[in-house]
Amino acid sequence: MKALVVHCHPDPGSLVAAARDRVLAGLDRAGAQVRLTDLYAEGFDPCFDEHDRRTHLQPGVVASLQRHADDLRWCDTLVLVYPTWWSGQPAMLKGWIDRVWACGIAWDLPPGTDRLRPGLRNVRRIVAVTTHGSPKWVNALEGEAGKRTVTRALRVLCHPLCRTTWVALYGVDRSTPDQRQAWLERVEQRLARL
Repeated sequence: MKALVVHCHPDPGSLVAAARDRVLAGLDRAGAQVRLTDLYAEGFDPCFDEHDRRTHLQPGVVASLQRHADDLRWCDTLVLVYPTWWSGQPAMLKGWIDRVWACGIAWDLPPGTDRLRPGLRNVRRIVAVTTHGSPKWVNALEGEAGKRTVTRALRVLCHPLCRTTWVALYGVDRSTPDQRQAWLERVEQRLARL
């Protein structure tokens, strides 16, 4: 297994950072080759700017994003580790998706067609490890936009048999230390079984 772990949280002492460490431990137990991207630590620029917009139908990414594109093409397992904020991915992670899941990398639009052709056939599994401040029922009422981004929008650009795994801690704002610890253990176990 070749796993790309994309971590997105501004606080290195956060529960999400602890989840990242458990993800890495689980993947190590599974014998995976791992590449880690820490978007905040590296100062990733999430802004989809005017140049990006003008050139979004041209294959490839700007030179500063090439490593990210290469990592995405390299992996067969993508693990996203982030907090769910306002029902979705943090702006930093959303910007990574906007800028790296680009034409010629994640998709192509052949001339004369109006359907995207998936470009990440190497990705056979996407795992989301995330926290939610609110309980599960609130997320369900809101439509779980962040979950749909992973399980529908991203997955469709991957291998036709790509599977998704959702490992979420709901109600984190009111959770106990024991509940958080149990979730961290579940994160490691799930990743070790991939």
